[in-house]
Amino acid sequence: MNNPSLLRSVIHKRSGIRGILCSQLQIPGPAVRRCLHNSPLVRSLKIPPLAFAFDIDGVLLRGDKVIPQARRALAILEGDNSYRTKIPYILVTNGGGMSEEMRCHKLSKMLDFEIKTSQLIQAHTILKSVVQKYANSPVLVVGGKYDVLRKVAEGYGFKHAYTTLDVHAWNSSVWPFHTLSPEERASTKEVDFSRTPISAIFIFHDPRNWSLDTQIICDILQSGGIIGGPHLAPSDRKPIELVFCNPDLIWKSDFDRPRLGQGAFKASFLAVYKELTGSTYPYLQYGKPTAETYRFAERVLTDRIQELYGVRRLPSVYMIGDNPESDIAGANVARWNSVLVHTGVYEPTRGPPTHEPTHEASDVEQAVKWAMDREIPT
Repeated sequence: MNNPSLLRSVIHKRSGIRGILCSQLQIPGPAVRRCLHNSPLVRSLKIPPLAFAFDIDGVLLRGDKVIPQARRALAILEGDNSYRTKIPYILVTNGGGMSEEMRCHKLSKMLDFEIKTSQLIQAHTILKSVVQKYANSPVLVVGGKYDVLRKVAEGYGFKHAYTTLDVHAWNSSVWPFHTLSPEERASTKEVDFSRTPISAIFIFHDPRNWSLDTQIICDILQSGGIIGGPHLAPSDRKPIELVFCNPDLIWKSDFDRPRLGQGAFKASFLAVYKELTGSTYPYLQYGKPTAETYRFAERVLTDRIQELYGVRRLPSVYMIGDNPESDIAGANVARWNSVLVHTGVYEPTRGPPTHEPTHEASDVEQAVKWAMDREIPT
């Protein structure tokens, strides 16, 4: 029985509870979820009553090393559980810097389980949903190595994507304190930026050269798009959309202490721009914990459930993360359940988290087991 309407009708009649599922995306309360789970009909359909969204850094990986409990947690979700079926899950990270295909290949090899592109949301993946607005306009792509993210942007559908290295290759005087390496120069495109008005700036990933990138972004914003053009009053210049994909101030690598992230670059850039102009430039923020990213994640997770089970119904969602400021804060606003693990940014010895999770767990395996026990009582 794969007809969602018929499923709701039968559950309604058999359970005697009115309004259990009044819409395909409604998330029922705990008592109703247990009733649904224990229904022979639902058991026979093998539709799990929960789904997961995992952060990557600090939850599954630490730098290039797999956190030991990660593989066991994924094994449970891949079918080694009392439900004897796959539990849907996606990965939602504020990281990026490469294509979704490349990241999934890398993750699959490290974790020993296939991770599909339909299960992965990187910080910049959401830009696929806005590409039509700028598909045919020149845009600046900031962050990452060489022209890797230019190619990612082109894969999304941006037809005229440029990098700050392209700008430096055009005119090295734009930032005379840097000399392009042979590898950097080989990655550039030849373009005359005095005749190429930039329409939008996307900070895809953590910038590698803060000074070069800050200078070029300031040039674009103050001139209305023309690098090297005269600085214009705000009322006289074309507004340039500025988009940041990751608000994380810090993140957990394999170094002993957290490292500065894209959020630190944003703070630095905005401070410089305000010193130059006396005003704060308006910007659009994506990434956890923004509501836009969590809504996007719900659509991706619903697509994954349809891929596995043929129905579009979002069950109880559990966000497993290590950062209270992004993972837990965003899950709370989205009205998801949240589990804060102790293998990443958050350190219990430094006091309670700034955003209260539904539960805390020592690691991702314990987080998964707790959620499973909560939703699928034995």
